[in-house]
Amino acid sequence: MTTLVFGHTSPDTDSTGSPIVWAWYLNQIKGIDAKPVLLGEPNTEAAFMLKHWRLETPDIIDDVEDGQAVVIVDTNNPSELPGNIANADIRGIIDHHRMVGGLETLAPVEIRIEPLACTATIMWKMIGKHMAQAPDGVKGAMLSCILSDTLEFRSPTTTDEDKAIAHDLAGDLGIDIGDYAAQMFAAKSDVSAFSDAELLRMDSKEFEMPGAKLRVSVLETTAPQVVLDRKDSLMQSMQTVAAEDGVDQVLLFVVDILNEEATLLIPNDMVKSLAEKSFGVTPAGDTVVLPGVMSRKKQIIPSLKI
Repeated sequence: MTTLVFGHTSPDTDSTGSPIVWAWYLNQIKGIDAKPVLLGEPNTEAAFMLKHWRLETPDIIDDVEDGQAVVIVDTNNPSELPGNIANADIRGIIDHHRMVGGLETLAPVEIRIEPLACTATIMWKMIGKHMAQAPDGVKGAMLSCILSDTLEFRSPTTTDEDKAIAHDLAGDLGIDIGDYAAQMFAAKSDVSAFSDAELLRMDSKEFEMPGAKLRVSVLETTAPQVVLDRKDSLMQSMQTVAAEDGVDQVLLFVVDILNEEATLLIPNDMVKSLAEKSFGVTPAGDTVVLPGVMSRKKQIIPSLKI
């Protein structure tokens, strides 16, 4: 049976590149028949990575069959996985997020979770000496994942290991990190083709806390004004998306990569109160700037209070 390797829904660069990396490792090094797949269309930055490194876009799947062998990467959250994941044969989990709970496995599995900025960083360590056999496309995918998740080392989630491995990969590939990251972020910032609802779901995670279930959306961009110019229609769409997705509120943080700050949209009194309690700010209008806030995982979600 072919082992399917996939990350979370609404796949970003890490959840697109890491399945490709690990499927290569399973196939070429471990001798296990494996295939990378996606749980949705890759975002614009991930699409740029695939084109730049001449990588085939993985097939998109909606669900998995009973007993399907799978390896889960870049998440351990059942709400971000196929609906039938509980009946799949989970063979492994490689992740860098907090443990959420809720996954059950048919047998003992190999789990590797480390407090690093990127799943691909963990994979580089796990593959070890076999990285010498990796083709440029696999190395390029790993580098792209790390630069994306660290925002070119600007994110507070960045560790010395992430930096060192990124520089090692860039050296092997003859890549200038600054130039390549600028191309990636330009691709990430081109959101003109997406509807408001697509933007709100593009890079989002559900988060449940006492008193509220939230969809926490982040848009990382080098051109924040392009997104903020759409704030009126985005705030209207938040109500529709919240109702369709069964959450109480959609939060949208527009992360300015270059200025290292986030702008939170304030569509109603609930979000205004949340901003005051969570970040110690006093919104005066329908947006509020949060200096230094770059990471949903480390700075946004841990701070949320109702």
